Amino acid sequence: MLENKYRWAQWGDLNAFFGLMLDNVTNLVILTGILVGVFGYPAAMVLKLMIPGTALGVLFGDAVYTWMAFRLAKKTGKTDVTAMPLGLDTPSTIGVAFAVLGPVYVETKDPMLTWQVGMATLLLIGVFKVVFSFFGDWVRRHVPQAGLLGSLAGIGIALLAFFPVMKIFSSPVVGLVSLGIILYAIIAGRRLPLGIPGAFFAVAAGCLIYYLMGSFDLLGAKAVAPKLEFHPAPPIPTLGFIDGLGKALNYLPIAFPFALLTIVGGINVTESARVAGDEYRTRDILLTEALATVVAALFGGVAQSTPYIGHPAYKAMGGRAAYTLATGLFIGIGGALGIMSFVVEAIPEAAITPILMFVGIEIVSQAFVESPRRHAPAVAFATVPVVGYLVLVHMDGLIGRLDPAWKLPVSIGAEHNTLRVVGHGFILTAMLWGGFLADLIDGKLRTAAAYLGVCAVFTVFGVIHSVTPSGDVYLAWRLGNDTVWQIALGYSLVACLTAAASFGGRTRDHEGSHR
Repeated sequence: MLENKYRWAQWGDLNAFFGLMLDNVTNLVILTGILVGVFGYPAAMVLKLMIPGTALGVLFGDAVYTWMAFRLAKKTGKTDVTAMPLGLDTPSTIGVAFAVLGPVYVETKDPMLTWQVGMATLLLIGVFKVVFSFFGDWVRRHVPQAGLLGSLAGIGIALLAFFPVMKIFSSPVVGLVSLGIILYAIIAGRRLPLGIPGAFFAVAAGCLIYYLMGSFDLLGAKAVAPKLEFHPAPPIPTLGFIDGLGKALNYLPIAFPFALLTIVGGINVTESARVAGDEYRTRDILLTEALATVVAALFGGVAQSTPYIGHPAYKAMGGRAAYTLATGLFIGIGGALGIMSFVVEAIPEAAITPILMFVGIEIVSQAFVESPRRHAPAVAFATVPVVGYLVLVHMDGLIGRLDPAWKLPVSIGAEHNTLRVVGHGFILTAMLWGGFLADLIDGKLRTAAAYLGVCAVFTVFGVIHSVTPSGDVYLAWRLGNDTVWQIALGYSLVACLTAAASFGGRTRDHEGSHR
């Protein structure tokens, strides 16, 4: 009798490849667009220094996940094992670009230092993930979903939905057509003719319209496709992160929450894969994505990798192991040969940002659906600091374009300082606020008070609500700023009142609030 062999490659891998590959390309396009278009960072340095190492991390992670699929197939005897998809983490790619790389460049005007700080920040994220991959289950059990997912919902609204809308309407014909296809094929789940992948068709249609209209000068300027040229930029190991480490420490309030979210997300997607029929070891999945992040950082990368949430979808497409291998090779080798620079420059942002908008909508929906219904106010509450950061970014951009000789009115300067306080450390603030309110709703008053106590302590050190222009951490008693102490005192008083209420008898029962 013939032994069943693992069918690791089949036609379904083609659909899965386009979906996973375009997700990664989208992140690279947006990373470049944010740094170059919003902050004026030199495009050549993004393409030659940041992208190759970032792409190498994807190649490493997807190669290991491909090998894991073969190992699982051999162990179980199954012929339909689907590899876990890995790619660039969208929320943190955008968040680090907006909250770390961009601000460092605006402050220093030094592109090399900015890159070094990006590498150092990514290395800190990777090391954090390696350590906490052993404690991810504990975090998931003890931090309410409203805190973890609510902070992501804020990113989904403020960064993954709002900024793509700006890009879509900068070229509305291209953007709206691509968005319409994404809404039809992916969000509404409608089948396209011949089973064409929705993400691929949306980008292809957008590109076709862009270059057709551009050739007739209907976009306000000629659209000229870049020449396909090889600009080899092999990822080279570097110790440049050492020079950026000191400044990167100031951005730990941004870096660590993003790392924590991918750890918890990795646990969730591994469980999702198990339900779909592929039982991977959670620790193996988490360690692989952590090591992929470290590898990227050591080779000049600035964006972390993560296991993607779409394993059941890729399995339903008929994907096995070939799609992850092909994606890793396409992204990794393309980054090393400079082909990714052609792809990034050739795809108009208006055609590809609707994919990010879809991701943002999914993240917001997940936060409200997966969290207990009674925690919906906590999810909404957790989004507020992220929206504050969005307004801060816009205000910083407007002020940065003003004539340096023009003096800001006192009232506007005061509002700017308040926005800094609200926006700095926004991810960690969102997690703490969401966790606090979720426990408060559940009547866990002492735990809720503990969240507020942590907020007060973090405020004193600038971990959240930093009052400095660049969001640095500090020792408050050396700062001489009363605002720090007022915020910390406010948190402390509410913490004391909440803790005191826990001794006042039975709290309200919320079991009836699942309406």
